[in-house]
Amino acid sequence: MGLLDRIHNFLARRQIRRLRSAGLAIGQNVHIGPMVFIDPTCCWLISIGDGSTLGPRVTILAHDASTKKHLGYTKVGRVAIGRDVFLGAGAIILPGVSIGDGAIVGAGSVVTKDIPAGAVAVGNPATIVASVSELIEKHKSRLAASGVYGEESLPISRGLNQGQKETLRAELADRMGYVA
Repeated sequence: MGLLDRIHNFLARRQIRRLRSAGLAIGQNVHIGPMVFIDPTCCWLISIGDGSTLGPRVTILAHDASTKKHLGYTKVGRVAIGRDVFLGAGAIILPGVSIGDGAIVGAGSVVTKDIPAGAVAVGNPATIVASVSELIEKHKSRLAASGVYGEESLPISRGLNQGQKETLRAELADRMGYVA
C-alpha cells in the first residue's frame, strides 16, 4: 500500500469515527473511496449496510437547503443504503431515498427515488436498467472474448511495472478487459 493510500485510509477512518459519533449508522466492511462526502449536518439520518462500497467522490445527502431561502425551512430525509450495495464513482444520493441490498448505482448517477434490492440503476436521474443478475450474466458472456487478467499475471492491486502497463495499454486499445 502506497503512501497516498495510507493517508486516504487514515483520513477516511477519522471521518467515519467523527460521523459515527454524530449518529451515522455504518456497518462492517464498508469500503469508502477517496473524497467521499457523507452529509455531516444530518448524518444521523443516514445508514450504510455491511459490505457496501462507496466509490471515489460519492456524495450522500440527508438534507436539501434549496427551500430554506423561500420557505425558511430545509428539507430533510432518511437515506438507507442496504447491505452489499455498490455506489459508483461520483454518484449522488439525495435525501429520502433507500437503496436495497445488493443494488448497483452507476458512476455519476443521481439517485432521487428508491432503488430496489438487486437492481442496477444509472443516469440522472437514476433509472433501473437491469437486475444485478442480468448484468453479471452479460459480463460472463463477454469474458470469453475479452482480456482476462488474474492476480498472478497482472497484480494491479500491488501496482504494475512499466512493462505490464505497456502490455495492458496495447491489449486494451480497442476493447475492455477484466482483472481479478
